[in-house]
Amino acid sequence: MKTILLSLIASTALATSGFAEMLDLEKDELTFGFIKLTDMAPLAVAYEKGFFDDEGLFVTLEAQANWKVLLDGVIDGTLDGAHMLAGQPLAATIGYGTESHIITPFSMDLNGNGITLSNDVWETIKPNLPIDADGKISHPISAAALKPVLDDYAAKGKPFNMGMVFPVSTHNYELRYWLAAGGINPGYYSPENVTGQIGAEVFLSVTPPPQMPATLEAGTIDGYCVGEPWNQQAVFKGIGVPVVTDYELWKNNPEKVFGITNEFSEMYPNTTKAVVKALIRAAMWLDENDNANRMEAVEILSRPDYVGADADVIAASMTGTFEYEKGDKRDVPDFNVFFRYNATYPFYSDAVWYLTQMRRWGQIAEAKSDSWYDDIAKSVYKPAIYLEAAKLLVDEGLADEADFPWDSNGYKTPTPPEDVIDGIGFDGAAPNAYLDSLPIGLKGAQIVSGSDIKG
Repeated sequence: MKTILLSLIASTALATSGFAEMLDLEKDELTFGFIKLTDMAPLAVAYEKGFFDDEGLFVTLEAQANWKVLLDGVIDGTLDGAHMLAGQPLAATIGYGTESHIITPFSMDLNGNGITLSNDVWETIKPNLPIDADGKISHPISAAALKPVLDDYAAKGKPFNMGMVFPVSTHNYELRYWLAAGGINPGYYSPENVTGQIGAEVFLSVTPPPQMPATLEAGTIDGYCVGEPWNQQAVFKGIGVPVVTDYELWKNNPEKVFGITNEFSEMYPNTTKAVVKALIRAAMWLDENDNANRMEAVEILSRPDYVGADADVIAASMTGTFEYEKGDKRDVPDFNVFFRYNATYPFYSDAVWYLTQMRRWGQIAEAKSDSWYDDIAKSVYKPAIYLEAAKLLVDEGLADEADFPWDSNGYKTPTPPEDVIDGIGFDGAAPNAYLDSLPIGLKGAQIVSGSDIKG
């Protein structure tokens, strides 16, 4: 009777909602790291909804103090993998900072960041900002609006300071992109000077994400670029005003990735695929039915073990809206994207964009060929692993075959100019032509020498 009952349960599961077939795992006890940000959601959801369990994985999730501690944990094996800044696997692999071959078989999300200014700066620029047909401040707001403030600071001998989360973070590059698009030089790096402040009109420095609002409130910085919920936290606390989202900077731009060492992927190939399967399912759950599950995700993320911010603060952006100035809440349904638009597929062109920004600001000190960008992208981003995991989900009836880019060569269709704040499109297959098209930044064979650009 017991055997018959078990058979009925198994056959019913297979006939209804699909059934995850467990791979022959080389390692089933895993510890993953994350930073307290909304976009760690795929990890929390995979854990809380049982998707890791379905793959036979016993996972522990551990919040990390900052991005460097997190990266070091993955490199030294304390962590088996982690929610990472997209620039971290690339920088580690090319030896910028700590050298280690880190790969990503899974991109965690699109969009999700914002740039916030202090109340004092906002009140100074607000009267000169254009108004839209509804009588609201017109968005996106150009960094050019800051120029009178910068002139005033310079006249008083004061530095204008802004925070970002890590030198190879999306936030560093997005903040620099916004400033440069407004005609403001955010400064350069050189092998001898890694502050990133050579020739800078705005001085950028590192602040861990959860500390951004407090640092702004203390007056240490005049603004910052960070992921959610820390822009909305500034609004709720009444200490700052978000002026632009990264969706407005570059529509559906790539954000975090899931990073592991190349050694881990080679030693534990089935475990790697099982992890990716669980993360794909989590991403699907987060976006399915027009974000119908987002309030449940907000409740999960608000727990102290995950993001630990008030649910109302997380929901302000996670559920398809974004509040700029207090009371100015607007619909932004794609502020956080976890699965739509092939968000989880690790495109080579996404890697190339990050590498171009490293080169643009001097973190890559010398010119590189287009083929170099392609080679590095392919050594770090691993769509083949992703598609193997996706195929297993499709075969198991847990995913729709039409939702995956099976025939992609790894490069997205070039981003059109109208999707970028400065009107400059991006083609990942032509990185040097792209660099040459940007008005501020290193081009061709230029290098940073002392405080000068040469070449």
